[in-house]
Amino acid sequence: MKASQFFISTLKEAPADAEVVSHQLMMRAGMIKKLGAGIYSYMPMGLRVVRKVEAIVREEMNRAGAVELLMPVVQPAEFWQETGRWQAMGPELMRVKDRHDRDFIIQPTSEEVVTDIARQELRSYKQLPKNLYHIQTKFRDERRPRFGVMRSREFIMKDAYSFDRDEAAAKASYEVMARAYRAIFDRFGLTYRAVAADSGAIGGDLSEEFQVIAATGEDAIVYCAGSSYAANMEKAEALPPRSPRGAASQSLVKTPTPGKSTCPDVAELLEVPLATTVKSLVLATDQVDERGEVVKTQVWLLLVRGDHDMNEIKVGKVPGLAAGFRFATVAEIVDHFGTKPGYLGPIATNKPVKVVADREVAVMADWICGANEEGFHFTGVNWGRDLPEPDAVADLRNVVEGDLSPDGKGVLAIERGIEIGHIFFLGTKYSEPMNATFLDENGKPQLMQMGCYGIGITRLPAAAIEQNNDERGIIWPDSIAPFTVVICPIGMDRSADVKAAAEKLHDELLAAGVDVMLDDRGERPGAMFADWELIGVPHRVVISDRGLKEGQLEYQHRRDAQATKVPAGEVFGFVRGRLKA
Repeated sequence: MKASQFFISTLKEAPADAEVVSHQLMMRAGMIKKLGAGIYSYMPMGLRVVRKVEAIVREEMNRAGAVELLMPVVQPAEFWQETGRWQAMGPELMRVKDRHDRDFIIQPTSEEVVTDIARQELRSYKQLPKNLYHIQTKFRDERRPRFGVMRSREFIMKDAYSFDRDEAAAKASYEVMARAYRAIFDRFGLTYRAVAADSGAIGGDLSEEFQVIAATGEDAIVYCAGSSYAANMEKAEALPPRSPRGAASQSLVKTPTPGKSTCPDVAELLEVPLATTVKSLVLATDQVDERGEVVKTQVWLLLVRGDHDMNEIKVGKVPGLAAGFRFATVAEIVDHFGTKPGYLGPIATNKPVKVVADREVAVMADWICGANEEGFHFTGVNWGRDLPEPDAVADLRNVVEGDLSPDGKGVLAIERGIEIGHIFFLGTKYSEPMNATFLDENGKPQLMQMGCYGIGITRLPAAAIEQNNDERGIIWPDSIAPFTVVICPIGMDRSADVKAAAEKLHDELLAAGVDVMLDDRGERPGAMFADWELIGVPHRVVISDRGLKEGQLEYQHRRDAQATKVPAGEVFGFVRGRLKA
């Protein structure tokens, strides 16, 4: 490819709304153009990267025995109504109507459509197992699209769906996909972790995320350096303390804390460790009748140590809260506790509340909490003496650095990551409501067991950039670079020798199957080099009159601090060798 025939549109400065490095560099390198909030055009340079990502994903999926098809972007609402997701999913699900006033959705994922295909086509156990996948545009109406293509509204995803006869076979299919995903991400040349994860809105009870390690990642990845344990923050278990609850050594005292409504402020005022305070979080669950009207509300008080943070995913698994909860209103809080938030606690509430204590709080002695009166906290609080034992004890918090690893093989560490893939075992979550059955050996209908496997095709380039960049621009791994080699001839428009040498090397590399770009635009060396360093092409060859007279060309990898001089007659073999390395 020659630059004069391609479309290169680099920028010196990133747009003001580009928040993260990947967004800034993709815009500056001319890979994407913003059309609207969370909606981008992929320019030729960016599309080349996307197509390379797709090709690797497609090759490994096919190698793993998955079969490609293509499902529609716009889907009839009736299928989503069958599974209940039409009602359950919030405003992220883009709902539209056609000219006949019929309901449709713009798909964020395709579980319903693929299950409909399976129930029509997979009738016998002899047709199982089967894994169907597609690479297709998705749309999720994010409330606040940000970070460029990492949290855009429109994106491309590879989603695959396995169908099996029983749970054991479905878990075997899951393991096949887990291995395929590792092969895919290994080929991308990125540093990543596979971590245990919560299944979220898609459902299921076995789930792993694949996270590219990057300091700017939105997700916290928890791992143990002494073992293979790894999980995302939502999933990582905080083990119960090893030590039993200590004996009370302080009296219960109602202590003035004027204007101090947070645990850090109270701890500072009283000159005590933050870990001796307990924060109170008030939730509510509503019981509704057949008309959807609330007939009864239960208020819950969750107690978490002052230096810890509540984990909403874990809270959602507590019996009584698993069916759905919300944060209580200020009016409900005042009604039950007699004061506004900031001074709440479990002692002497106006009305009964369900108390759930985190595992750490359940073994604390002489702790501090709100006194249910503005400007006051209780110190020296102890279970049994000052208040009843909690109604329930559960893991409610995010883990922190230094917590014991759940596998007992060390302590936990935390790093940041960007989710680029997710695999789920779904069971019958979709096959049961959609009646997707097959006939077993005895001719009896059985529900199919399903798995779901996604990769963010357009998110992955952004994750790669977040992990691979410097002050000059992007540094692509060879496997997904828009071009693998760039030839930069200096004065090509003025020197027949430079032009001939550049075109000869270009043609040799092209014939050898190398994805090569010849910059024949006639740019000054500084501007030319700056463009390709910004774009991130990993291998560069510089050809100049002076170099040719000396019988040498210059090779430089994007990560190299200095160029390497290579005999002109050996440059083709040298570059090929570097590509293989």
